[in-house]
Amino acid sequence: MYIVPERVIADLMTREAAFDAVEKVFAAMAAEDAYNFPVVREAIGHEDALYGFKGGFDRAGLTLGLKAGGYWPHNLEKRGQINHQSTVFLFDPDTGKAHAMVGGNLLTALRTAAASSVSIKHLARDDAKVIGMIGAGHQATFQLRAALEQRNFEKVIGWNLHPKMLPNIEAVAAEAGLPFEAVELDGMRAADVIISITSSFEASLMADHVSPGTHIACMGTDTKGKQEVDPALLVRAEVFTDEVAQSVSIGEAQHAVAQGLIEAADLTQLGAVINGAHPGRSSDDQITLFDGTGVGLQDLAVAARVVELAVTQGIAIEVDF
Repeated sequence: MYIVPERVIADLMTREAAFDAVEKVFAAMAAEDAYNFPVVREAIGHEDALYGFKGGFDRAGLTLGLKAGGYWPHNLEKRGQINHQSTVFLFDPDTGKAHAMVGGNLLTALRTAAASSVSIKHLARDDAKVIGMIGAGHQATFQLRAALEQRNFEKVIGWNLHPKMLPNIEAVAAEAGLPFEAVELDGMRAADVIISITSSFEASLMADHVSPGTHIACMGTDTKGKQEVDPALLVRAEVFTDEVAQSVSIGEAQHAVAQGLIEAADLTQLGAVINGAHPGRSSDDQITLFDGTGVGLQDLAVAARVVELAVTQGIAIEVDF
């Protein structure tokens, strides 16, 4: 069995490799060549933590495994560690034997950012110039860096519940040579693309905060009860997702479905657009929304890729198991 520890991931995995892995696995899902297992996600009653498992099997890529981990909200303030903690386990689909154990923290950040970036590539208007960020935490910086590679953006605008965190995304904008402006939520009407990446349990982005033609990537809702946007926005938009079953149960669509505003049949897998089975955006005025719930197959895809790189470069630790 190979072990690829967290400390070496940054030297192995790139945004480009993560994007390619996620785009391919979305396509495999839509073609029914890959499927996710039911998600287990629980509040453990200790440290206010959420812990769970996401797994699946990609027949096309012969990738089998799971990610174990979750969210420890006090890690940063108490221990100087990031709040999201995870590890990916891969198994040989031919024998069931353990194949690899991979540090999952940076990989989770990269694959989540890659998912929204893939949605921007396939759904945002080609002439998108202003990108809006709702949320300015650790993950938001990954989101913005990946998103800026998909269009010729000219400006970044941002809002965060705690404005003192906005310098995080302002610094990323500065890296790209772009101006940054802090705005109120209604200022998001100026955005052509909006990424929402918070841990909120109450909607922030309202339907009237979004202009026609905008693409929205909702990336923070991955648990029952979480919510980032007004359910009415999903009625206005053409809604795409990584996986419909997760979207309607733990994703952003859970609220609109529960209120009877939309049905599961109204959602389309992003992989269908990638495969050419769905046209995607139908007009420059259409609002498109990607409900990125974070599927286990994303984690397996990027972990499998990093194991390949680690073995090739002689970095992977091999142990008998």
